[in-house]
Amino acid sequence: MSELDVVVSGLVFQDLVLGLPSAPRPGTEVWADGSAESPGGIANFAVALARLGLRTGMAATFGADDLGDRLWDRLTQGEGIDLTLSRKLDGWQTPLTVALAYDNDRALVTRGTPPPLSADELLTTLPATRAVAAHLGPWPNEWLAKARAAGSVVFADVGWDPTEQWDSAVLDQLEHCDVFLPNAGEAMSYTRTSTPAEALERLAEKVPLVVVSDGANGALALDAGSGERVVVPAVQVSAADTTGAGDVFAAGFIAATLWELPLIERVRFAALTAALSVTRLGGADAAPHWADLAEWHRQHPEDQSLAALISAHSGSAPPRDQSGR
Repeated sequence: MSELDVVVSGLVFQDLVLGLPSAPRPGTEVWADGSAESPGGIANFAVALARLGLRTGMAATFGADDLGDRLWDRLTQGEGIDLTLSRKLDGWQTPLTVALAYDNDRALVTRGTPPPLSADELLTTLPATRAVAAHLGPWPNEWLAKARAAGSVVFADVGWDPTEQWDSAVLDQLEHCDVFLPNAGEAMSYTRTSTPAEALERLAEKVPLVVVSDGANGALALDAGSGERVVVPAVQVSAADTTGAGDVFAAGFIAATLWELPLIERVRFAALTAALSVTRLGGADAAPHWADLAEWHRQHPEDQSLAALISAHSGSAPPRDQSGR
């Protein structure tokens, strides 16, 4: 395995996104006005990071089936992601998610079962990497503590709880994390609070840095150590599909952290990458390249921090000699 900047671990899906003019109703037929197939789940993280120039590895389980083969080839050959830590398993179906995008939001329908191998079983030997990122949930993630002890910066987020019980025990895993990146709904549900700001305060008691993304309302962050607070408005775009936007936001924040940007610039960059991703159908497929960021800056030259990033990374990967701390 080559030297990596980030290793991500979690569930990977094949996403089928359908753009709809309105919500489907029982007994009726709605014609989609657009569609896209894309890697999904933790692959949203991996693709977004790779497109920003970070050497990215992924530890995930794939079914030894047509969907799994297509995803594997797409991620390795199409996006340059290292899947040395991943496994294909006979007799297990690669999960499939259908995303119905309408009214500037989306609803998800997933067919799948829990993978037979956990992240701890996939990551028995941790590679040397500057950072790791994982989806937290009601499963063990002991590898995060090992990664942190080895010097990696540990980023985490959570996903939708299909039971809607929002077991607060999931947050116990934050003791092994440096940065937590939930969306507003998840943050409020797990903390039993009524506003993103309240959730931010509660989560900052458990992890050094909390960043809560709140869709069209922007994002807010709190550094528990320094007390620094940041509130960033959303970048105004015409949204086609929000699938994977939270993952792309997190990937943008991870990249900007490894580039050692100030907190407010990290949140702004994450907000921009997420905003650009929602202008197209798909999760991972909609993650921006540097060319997309350069085009946005051409239309918005007032963003000087973005100008510096584009200049530094045009035609090259991000700097490799920074600690990410």
